[in-house]
Amino acid sequence: MKAPKPAKIKKRVFRSWLTSTVSISLVLLMLGALLMILANAERLSDYVREQIGFTLVLNDELKESDVSRLQKALESTDYVKSARYIDKETAARELTEDLGEDFTEFLGFNPLFASMDVKLFAPYTNSDSLFIIEKEFLNHPQVKEVYYQKDLLAVINENVRRISIFLLIVCALTGFIFVSLINNTIRISIYSERFTINTMQLVGATRSFVRKPFLRRGLSLGILGGLVANTLLFAAIFSFRKELGGIINPADFEVLGPVFLLVIFLGMAISYLSTWLAVNKFLKLKFDELFY
Repeated sequence: MKAPKPAKIKKRVFRSWLTSTVSISLVLLMLGALLMILANAERLSDYVREQIGFTLVLNDELKESDVSRLQKALESTDYVKSARYIDKETAARELTEDLGEDFTEFLGFNPLFASMDVKLFAPYTNSDSLFIIEKEFLNHPQVKEVYYQKDLLAVINENVRRISIFLLIVCALTGFIFVSLINNTIRISIYSERFTINTMQLVGATRSFVRKPFLRRGLSLGILGGLVANTLLFAAIFSFRKELGGIINPADFEVLGPVFLLVIFLGMAISYLSTWLAVNKFLKLKFDELFY
């Protein structure tokens, strides 16, 4: 037995609504990921810069009090993020692990020096600051030599600027594509109800009266799509929290909060505007033009 027409219509409307919701959610998910990249671009840049620091080679036979005094002096400065003391034995053990064999047995002695591994805050990793900081490190009597990868830092700073410009261009183009995808999804959804719009006009409904249910549905799709996208985005960040350590933290709501709110707002705004434009288009068409 065939289902009655109202039931068929309800199923058709539900499928259309579900398809639109899924499509908008997926697009907003990609948009949310893009916004997350933009929000954390500077943090990612800082994270990369702060992984490269100075190695301070220390003088031989320093007392523990001298090393402790140097470490405290370094950590009290504005530009040092961390200072880790590495004695000769620890340096030899770490190098042995990297090489896969004990080089001290071959040489008969440990040729390595005690050192201080120093990481800087990102704002102080430009070339001018590094030159001044290097001199300040050498002023400490405990320090014998200062070593850092000047060429690598110069390449990183230059690439960060290039990547930032490239990222802005890519984000602008991708954002335009995402908006177009949501707009097309809404238009296709309303296209299936173009005859309903025309029928409402024939019985005397005003344009504002015709638009209201579609606009409400557009807002609902935007809100629901944004909530689904945020849920999937948070699940992805939480699942890869170890891999994203130091860049994105699931508990960092100062970044996640604005991004999640912006995703919902953009979903509402784009859905509402797209619905308005699509309904207005079909309101202006004559009955014969609805078949094309």
